[in-house]
Amino acid sequence: MNRLTIRPLDPSPSSHLRTDGEGPLSDTELVHGWVTHPKSAYWMMQDASLTDIEREYMAIAASEHQDAFIGLHGSTPAFLMERYDPAHVELKGLYEPEPGDVGMHFLVAPTDSPVHGFTRAVITAVMTELFADPATRRVVVEPDVRNTAVHALNKAVGFEVVRELEKPEKTALLSVCTRAAFEGARR
Repeated sequence: MNRLTIRPLDPSPSSHLRTDGEGPLSDTELVHGWVTHPKSAYWMMQDASLTDIEREYMAIAASEHQDAFIGLHGSTPAFLMERYDPAHVELKGLYEPEPGDVGMHFLVAPTDSPVHGFTRAVITAVMTELFADPATRRVVVEPDVRNTAVHALNKAVGFEVVRELEKPEKTALLSVCTRAAFEGARR
């Protein structure tokens, strides 16, 4: 499998949208296609317009508490990663954050020809990236309770379920992964 790398997402407005269909897609065009795809239903963005996605990622870029990244498989964009401070974003007031907690979302680009083990490789790359920061003690996630596929992936890389919690948009399964649990799962 080609190497997985991660770079910052460029949320530049799509005023340069092509009318001829030529050239590479902007990051927001890529992400729009990914999050509105039927396979990405748990992102709850099925009806989002390209402008909605641009606004969302411009807001993330402007925030001091969250970042977004594009993951590459070789040189091909293949996944989205979001990092956030759960004390300020997503989980603010819903759980008791600990020092060194980092929140995370990830989405593998939908495909009609999935590669066995690719999503597991992506979550491993995402977790490796997050734990590359020595200040990160735990990674915190809050997937929809119905998303059993991501629960299995989370467990495979060391996440432990803390509890269900009610968010405005969903019932989530609050889960955490310590550095030691992630390293243990990689062995």
